[in-house]
Amino acid sequence: MTPDLSIVVPLYNEASGIETFHRRLCGCAGQVAAARGLRVEIVYVDDGSRDDTAVRAAQMPTLGVDVQVVALSRNFGKEAALMAGLDHARGDALLFMDGDGQHPPEMIETFVSLWRDEGYDVAYAVKADRLDEPTSRRLFVKSFYRLLNFGASTRIPEDAADFRLLSPRAVAALRRLPERNRFFKGLSNWIGFRQVAVPYRPDVRRFGNSSWSFWRLLGLSMEGLTSFSPAPLRIAAMTGAGLAGAALLYGFWITMEWLFWGIPVPGYPSLMVSIMVIGGMQLLVMGVMG
Repeated sequence: MTPDLSIVVPLYNEASGIETFHRRLCGCAGQVAAARGLRVEIVYVDDGSRDDTAVRAAQMPTLGVDVQVVALSRNFGKEAALMAGLDHARGDALLFMDGDGQHPPEMIETFVSLWRDEGYDVAYAVKADRLDEPTSRRLFVKSFYRLLNFGASTRIPEDAADFRLLSPRAVAALRRLPERNRFFKGLSNWIGFRQVAVPYRPDVRRFGNSSWSFWRLLGLSMEGLTSFSPAPLRIAAMTGAGLAGAALLYGFWITMEWLFWGIPVPGYPSLMVSIMVIGGMQLLVMGVMG
């Protein structure tokens, strides 16, 4: 029978903590299933782990819920792992959460209640605060969201996590999107419907080490900006317009100097004016046309 709810969990080098996490997740999912009469499955997506995460996940007992494991051929990144889970999950509604234990499975009941009892189509977790993080990381995150939402018609909530539940019609809408490079946070917000934020505090990571270095976070940020946000094109258009405008003003000024004061125009300024006008117009057209 088709499950009512699929819980999609991307994994990367989580062999040391997968058993503890699995038992905790199954316990919470089983309680929700029993209390609400739901059929629940767990979909583990191994994103090309270098350890034996996939093997251990496949050996996990079901503990009252269906379990399937999807093993990617290499490390494609978290966004691809989430989309693989979306493609392989059989449930009507989908809940996405990380497999490092920092997304508390106890919140599953809260998400299901918002969906089943209050009619929300998308319920997403938002960090209550970042007081335990370095100042540099907080500034980076704030700058990223400001840039991501610059000029956007649909804003992505700041500090929103991938930890979220999508109702059946939200899942259907997400699956119909044609994008090849998908930014999960952005698309699940863009599809619309009734959405609600749920404040939470991440649990302390008890096993393994985080694989999210500064460079991986930067890469994910660039992927989100280039695949979802209009900010890069808007910035290119504004930069091009500024360059072309400044060059035209300078060209007008040196022309007036030659006409009214007889000051000769050397070749270098006129050459730079031409280059800046052409380059600025190219940036402007690229930003407008995309």
